[in-house]
Amino acid sequence: MYFLSLLLQERGAGDLEQVARQIHEKLVRRHPHVFGDVEAGTAERVRSNWEQIKREQEGREGIFHDVAETLPALLYARKVQQRAKHVGFEYPDLAGAVADLDDELRELKADWSAAELGDVLFAAVNVARKLDVDPELELRAAAKRFRTRVETAEAIAAADGKDWTALPLDEQDAYFDKAKERTE
Repeated sequence: MYFLSLLLQERGAGDLEQVARQIHEKLVRRHPHVFGDVEAGTAERVRSNWEQIKREQEGREGIFHDVAETLPALLYARKVQQRAKHVGFEYPDLAGAVADLDDELRELKADWSAAELGDVLFAAVNVARKLDVDPELELRAAAKRFRTRVETAEAIAAADGKDWTALPLDEQDAYFDKAKERTE
C-alpha cells in the first residue's frame, strides 16, 4: 500500500493519507456488522449483506456484476454458483446437487454433445461446492492419483515381463486395478 501511494503521489493523484482514508471508508462501508449497527449472525449473512452493499452503494448491477470471465473455468463456475446462491437460487442440500448431477449425466448419455458435457462439469462443480471442496484442487489430486496408478500398472506389468503399452485394454485395466489396490 505504501509503495502504491508513493506512485500516486509522484503522479499527483493522491498520497498515503488519502489511500488510507479511502481504504478505511471502504472497510466501514462494506462491514456495517463490525463498524455499524447491522446484525449478521452468520458468515453467509455477512456475504449477503456485502453483495447488497456493493449493488446499492457502489452501483454494481446484476447478480454476476463482477465475476471475471477470464477466470479459469472451474473457478468461474464456482463463483457464478456462489452468486446465484446469494440470491437464493441454490439447492437446499447436497442431495439436490447430486440429483442434478445424476440428471445431467442421464442427459449426456442421451446426447453425446459438448454442451451436455459442460452441464455435467458445471453440476459436478456444484456438488464440490456443496461439499466445501475446491474442485480445482480435487481435480488435480484425481489426475495425480490416475497418473500414479498408470505408472504403477506399467511397473507391475514390467515385473511380469510385459510391455503395458502394448497390452489390450482389458489387460491394461486388470493391471490398473492391481495398481489401485497398491496405491489406495
